[in-house]
Amino acid sequence: MKAAVIVFPGSNCDRDCKTAIERSTGATVDMIWHGENDLPEGLDLIVLPGGFAYGDYLRAGAMAALSPVMEAVRAAAARGVAVAGICNGFQVLCEAGMLPGALMRNAGLKYVCKAVALDVVNAQTRFTAAYGEQRVAVMTVGNGEGAYFADGATLDRLEGEGRVAFRYRDNPNGSVRDIAGIVSDDGNVLGVMPHPDRAFEAALGSADGATLFQSILGRA
Repeated sequence: MKAAVIVFPGSNCDRDCKTAIERSTGATVDMIWHGENDLPEGLDLIVLPGGFAYGDYLRAGAMAALSPVMEAVRAAAARGVAVAGICNGFQVLCEAGMLPGALMRNAGLKYVCKAVALDVVNAQTRFTAAYGEQRVAVMTVGNGEGAYFADGATLDRLEGEGRVAFRYRDNPNGSVRDIAGIVSDDGNVLGVMPHPDRAFEAALGSADGATLFQSILGRA
């Protein structure tokens, strides 16, 4: 099993992701600088981590979406490689057009950091299969621009196609329809605002995030 974590200037959860993947799955993880044009061969997973890529100038994720490495990320996704964007990574994926919708300022206009309970809406995606019969997962949010938004037609399509992966039980940021995570139309790209990398073992308060990585890499 082989994974890569993309490092942008301003990423601050890149090493968290590396550690979470290694401990959850035993996979080998490479750290890839955003200025690279190529990715390692044979990847099973690419992660865009949380943080503040480019200081969130213009809009969160807007500049990172134009980084050289994103062309390689798009190409890998087109070949079927799993791509997960966590928090800031979710913002980058939306700005890059790899997922629909956008992440906006939190409804309360304040940064929110706390543990949240999530409904596992669809446990048959590539990113949630290992949850099995588990229907509630606890992870941690840490964001100021975490309110997911899309137009009504897009939201209806996401729900109708089973592409809502996670939903907040107590929405901390004002996301429409309580959406916390979605997958792409072909199912191999995930955007999730809560951090599985901050909830991968009991000592962190929850090990439910490990199940997400295990789902992707088949190590449940």
